[in-house]
Amino acid sequence: MTVTTKRPAAAAAPPQKIKPTFRQRLNVWDVKASPYLYISPFFLLFALVGLFPLIYTFWVSLHEWHLLKGQGEFVGLGNFADVLADRFFWNSLFNTMSIFLLSAIPQLAGALVIAAVLDQNIRAKTFWRMSVLLPYVVTPVAVALIFTNMFNEEHGLINSFLGNFGVDPIMWRTETFPSHVAIASMVNWRWTGYNALILLAAMQAVPRDIYESAALDGAGAVRRFFSITLPSIRPTMIFVVITSTIGGLQIFTEPRLFDPTFAGGPQRQFQTTVLYLWEMAFQRQDFGAASAIAWLLFLIIVLFGVLNLALSRRIASSDGRRQRRRPAAEGKH
Repeated sequence: MTVTTKRPAAAAAPPQKIKPTFRQRLNVWDVKASPYLYISPFFLLFALVGLFPLIYTFWVSLHEWHLLKGQGEFVGLGNFADVLADRFFWNSLFNTMSIFLLSAIPQLAGALVIAAVLDQNIRAKTFWRMSVLLPYVVTPVAVALIFTNMFNEEHGLINSFLGNFGVDPIMWRTETFPSHVAIASMVNWRWTGYNALILLAAMQAVPRDIYESAALDGAGAVRRFFSITLPSIRPTMIFVVITSTIGGLQIFTEPRLFDPTFAGGPQRQFQTTVLYLWEMAFQRQDFGAASAIAWLLFLIIVLFGVLNLALSRRIASSDGRRQRRRPAAEGKH
């Protein structure tokens, strides 16, 4: 009996590496680099018109900088200290906050109501939805001219109307609170419809079957609005609140055109922070202090944005915990 032994197979030769062609290397590079090239125009534009002016403004705020003479002595945070010690700055900040509250709160409430009405099945929906955008299309100068004549202290439409009921003329330009109401009305008239369309777009994205199920369960229109609509459009509402906050704290056109003779009224009763910045830069020609005001306003806007974001996240987390507890409670029953 013969025993045959198997010879070990020869080791397989290692595969030869195929060198990629230039076209293949180009395709790989294209897949990796194309996304960055597609989004690069935004970042380049932001760096050019956003980041660079922000950094350069901070550099200017650290110097004595005259409009005509240019860069002067390095003063560090001296401009910030001078601005914070200036009572006109705090007066402008108070006016800005007052006008912002008088405009932002009614504006958001009005936009919600208008969006809720336009979300219903009404006749000529397209016509009404385009009509609410008309005030936004009108130029701010025209809006200021119309409202300036309406709020004229002697022959204005509003004082004439109130005079028919025995009400004394209101000093819309002279007194602080009436001037804030007048300017806030201009802001509300121009921006409420714009925000309403944004909220309406969010409402249109809410599934209709949810409303139908709630209606079958006996929920009325008001209950459906507060229990379904508002929680569903919360991210859009946060966006509207943040953009309204940024625009409200940077308000300039309306108070500037409300009384072109003075930069914020004869007693600065409606001089906003941006209007005070404009006065410091182009009337006093102190660009160092103006840049410090710009940076302080920037920090205030960032602070408001962070507070809005933190508050919205807290509300969302509380709603999530409430929804998790509800099924557990129903399971116990």
